[in-house]
Amino acid sequence: MIEAPLAPYLLWAKSRRPAAIDLAGSNLLHCAMDDLPGAREALELTAPNDNGYPPVVEAIANHYQVPTDRIVTATGCSGANFITAAALLSAGDDVLIERPAYDPLIGACRLMGATVRRFERRLDNGFGIDASEVRRLVRPSTRLIVVTTPHNPSGVTVPLDTLEELASIAAACGAHLLVDEVYLDGACLVRGDRTGSRSAAALSGPVIVTSSLTKSYGLAGLKSGWAIAPAETAERMRRARDVIDNASSAPSDRLAALAWSLQPRIAERAQRILSTNVGLAREFFAQRPEFVLAEPPSCSVVFPRLAGVADSAFFVQTVLDDGVAVAPGSFFESDAHFRISIAGRSDHLEQGLRTIGARVRTQAD
Repeated sequence: MIEAPLAPYLLWAKSRRPAAIDLAGSNLLHCAMDDLPGAREALELTAPNDNGYPPVVEAIANHYQVPTDRIVTATGCSGANFITAAALLSAGDDVLIERPAYDPLIGACRLMGATVRRFERRLDNGFGIDASEVRRLVRPSTRLIVVTTPHNPSGVTVPLDTLEELASIAAACGAHLLVDEVYLDGACLVRGDRTGSRSAAALSGPVIVTSSLTKSYGLAGLKSGWAIAPAETAERMRRARDVIDNASSAPSDRLAALAWSLQPRIAERAQRILSTNVGLAREFFAQRPEFVLAEPPSCSVVFPRLAGVADSAFFVQTVLDDGVAVAPGSFFESDAHFRISIAGRSDHLEQGLRTIGARVRTQAD
């Protein structure tokens, strides 16, 4: 029996003290109905979605340039990650997960009864992944290797050649590589890249990619997520979903299909927001040696370390007292750090960063 919270960060996120300037989440600024022309007309209470609503499945397949039999729809990216764990893991199986990590990934595997072990992503290595460390840690019982790119919490993108090496390691021991890419579309929009040029969905082998319309497109309320997997694995995941939540909400599916039809429009909106905010964050951190980053900000989140401090909890609390919420690094097993969302309103980000800068100067004095 698991008595401790399976996802302490999410428990905190749902029960924390509110703040006037909230930089503690990571969703893109949410869309309004006017951002989806035709949304009201598209709403229906039914949709043919036994194995995924076909217009959504086809849109996702087109976005990644993969066959539709590789697509599994889910209730958000977390739902896709959970379906992956449910389909592939049994009690006593071994899972390797990065550290720092987004804790629902750990909790889902623990809930399946798997033994969770960790490999390190270190600030002094730019939060990169040392594939040789992963290779040393795999066992015959390893069934899943789990990474995020861009990394949650640091925002660092994993190179495709590293992911290819991890896929090879997974294949050699009969495991799968799960790559959570929920921030990737936003990072690609900032860089002017196509998602397909950066996505692990292009790799061969036992690779499962998960994402959603939430973090990069501002459509958290739709809870529209997906996984891309080898066809046989995808079918296994669909059958696991049969006993989890069976199918998505029909209104959500219909609005997600509309969103995909308007993808250039909502992508332009996301690019405008994220490019502005990444620019603000880069300018701020370039002028603040008190904060150490693995690399300049490039996506929805940034994970500064407070120089010379072993635990940022007091600083995070004082910033909250000043009206700005950030996510404590302790929830990502990195006490000296804290995570800042740079995906919301630009004026809020600018004001929040100004408050953070003033507070660190005050503490230094």
